[in-house]
Amino acid sequence: MPTGRFELHSRLAPDAALAVLTDFGPDRPSIWPGISEGHYEVHDRGEDWAEITEGNDQTWERVRYSWDGAAGTATVKTLDSNIWADGSGWSYRFDPDGTGSRVSITVTRVGKTAVGKIIAALLPLLARVALKKSFAGPLQSE
Repeated sequence: MPTGRFELHSRLAPDAALAVLTDFGPDRPSIWPGISEGHYEVHDRGEDWAEITEGNDQTWERVRYSWDGAAGTATVKTLDSNIWADGSGWSYRFDPDGTGSRVSITVTRVGKTAVGKIIAALLPLLARVALKKSFAGPLQSE
């Protein structure tokens, strides 16, 4: 399965960075690039999980976020998508790093459509540039 990995340094402490990732309030589409209001819906959520749909006109996915604040980890499993198949998802690790945190991100993509398969094939190249850029603002990376 095509996988992309990258790290970034956030000015936020690990718990604060995890809180930004797992904030499913109404402002999420304005905070995270690639999420539009028309493709954002919170279906259900609990203390350490949420099931949401997020994306934009090109790609969307219904996912289940699960996180462990004490461990500084989060996983996102794709449940349904217009271009991603079962086995797609994300994993995050938030470790203390000076006054901020080191965020390690892994994304795995299994294409369900021709477009998904092309993007998935390019993922190892795109992750460090395009995806890292999309996390820079919300996670206040340096």
